[in-house]
Amino acid sequence: MAADARSAAKLSPETALAQGRWVKLICGASNQDLPAITDLCTVFGAAGVHCIDVAADPAVVQAARVGLDWLSAKGLESPWLMVSLSDGRDVHFRKAWFDPAQCPSDCPRPCQTVCPADAISMQGAVNAQRCYGCGRCLPACPRGLIEEHDHHVSLADVSRLLAELSPDAVEIHTAPGREEAFDGVVGALASADVPLRRLAVSCGLEGHGWTTRQLSRELWQRYRSLRRFGFRPLWQLDGRPMSGDVGAGTARSAVQLWRVMRSLAPPGPLQLAGGTNASTLGYLAPTDRPAGIAFGGVARRLMMPLLQEAQLRGVSLRAWPEGWDEAVQQARTLIQPWRNRPLSSFNC
Repeated sequence: MAADARSAAKLSPETALAQGRWVKLICGASNQDLPAITDLCTVFGAAGVHCIDVAADPAVVQAARVGLDWLSAKGLESPWLMVSLSDGRDVHFRKAWFDPAQCPSDCPRPCQTVCPADAISMQGAVNAQRCYGCGRCLPACPRGLIEEHDHHVSLADVSRLLAELSPDAVEIHTAPGREEAFDGVVGALASADVPLRRLAVSCGLEGHGWTTRQLSRELWQRYRSLRRFGFRPLWQLDGRPMSGDVGAGTARSAVQLWRVMRSLAPPGPLQLAGGTNASTLGYLAPTDRPAGIAFGGVARRLMMPLLQEAQLRGVSLRAWPEGWDEAVQQARTLIQPWRNRPLSSFNC
């Protein structure tokens, strides 16, 4: 085990995928909190993630690169930078909105209580920069005043945007019946002529009314599109996407979906996501070998108190030594168990 832990310390992203030790941080496809994104990139990069997934937005990508450049300047390994797109409406690409003038003066604002991003204060509307679209506030409003607004990149802008952002990898969120739309996005990525190390496809069952067989058919359709354009796939299974719940039940759902899909999915690494948390690893049997895991809400929530404290101090986490040390230590408790897993082998 000690030898495995030492070898995990310097795994490249591709090697991590091949060995089942891949870890990705999801900053949120709608998250535009630029200072927090920079700090998340530095903290989780220092903790050992292999990839950081951010919104396909120039300002967001620039904030992420500030963090990655800081890691490189410190002699630390810099993870891949991935940007997320969608081939249509998707819960990952939404923001909450309401008109605060419509709120009654005596409302206890349960929307504020349930918001994990601290995007709703005791007065005022949703802070669109902080909102990453988890949706927990929608049913919480006693008057049903909160709406969700779509926030994804149009097909016409994909090629230009990719050329401008030049990421290491791209993830496309897809849904049933969108094979033609998916082909359009992949074609636009190909026309941008930006070399991508992986093209990830994110999909799951929840909210679609699918069976696992139907999900398999959809993924095989997406696989043919990736093959046609020469992209290398990475399959992200959303066990329970954007639920805002990071309890043991969501961890179990993600593992169960992966366990069923491992014999049904197309070739390529098959990664856990959607409700993943510190409990996920405990639900894997010794014979279960996912290519890796993506942490989203649980990672952002873990850092929220320290991010807020740094903001109150008027500094970044990386400029606050005590906060930085605590943040990296907390991030490592989530990341290192996956990086130090026993070796596996996959068709990547």
